[in-house]
Amino acid sequence: MKKLLLGTVALIAIAGTASAADMRMPVKAPPVIAPVFSWTGCYIGGFVGGAWGDDYAAYDRNGYNRVGGWGYSGDSSFIGGGTLGCNWQPVGTNWVLGLEGEMGYLNIEGSGYDPLLVAQIAPGVLSTSKVGDWYGMITGRLGYTWDRALFYVKGGAAFVNVENTILDTAGLITIAASASETKATWTFGGGLEYAFDMNWSIKAEYMFIGLDNTQAVCGPAVGAAGTFCWDHDNPGIHTAKVGLNYRFGGARY
Repeated sequence: MKKLLLGTVALIAIAGTASAADMRMPVKAPPVIAPVFSWTGCYIGGFVGGAWGDDYAAYDRNGYNRVGGWGYSGDSSFIGGGTLGCNWQPVGTNWVLGLEGEMGYLNIEGSGYDPLLVAQIAPGVLSTSKVGDWYGMITGRLGYTWDRALFYVKGGAAFVNVENTILDTAGLITIAASASETKATWTFGGGLEYAFDMNWSIKAEYMFIGLDNTQAVCGPAVGAAGTFCWDHDNPGIHTAKVGLNYRFGGARY
């Protein structure tokens, strides 16, 4: 009996010593899993930049002065606005797919007098064209990323207001007519976006709005019989901008 008690005490002492030794041994912490950057996520952003167009043209269609046309240039414009979109980067790939909406301010104007003046008091017929004061885009994006740098192309639909006016109050014949419409057309371009944070990124982008439409301006002339018309060719619009985006997401574990 005495031997049994001594053996039990010895076992308890050995177990206690082993437990104390285990407690003194350092416990290894679980490995920290660092987040992997991803372009996947929806975002909101703003931008500023500039816009400019090619030359405008107006054509005297049925002989108010005489049949013929003349050209004139438009000015440039500040642009600014906001974007809203979503990206998806499939796991294990460098490709990024996206859908983006853009709305902004744009105001390009140009005007020129008809050089085909016949028997009228100068300065004659003035043609004025305006694109703006707003525009919108709905585009798809396709990009390729090197870590946090994303090169992309995008294209889709653009919407912009176009207005053309004819004015002549210098002579005995007086005419004032205008036409305005919201034009739905196409847009295409691309850019570079760089993420300097898991959620924040900056971008530089060029987009061309393929306006290239003809708008007719017609009206009756005071002092002359009939209705007179001019066709206006409105050129495409070039835009360049820089922007800042905040992305909801931006990392995966």
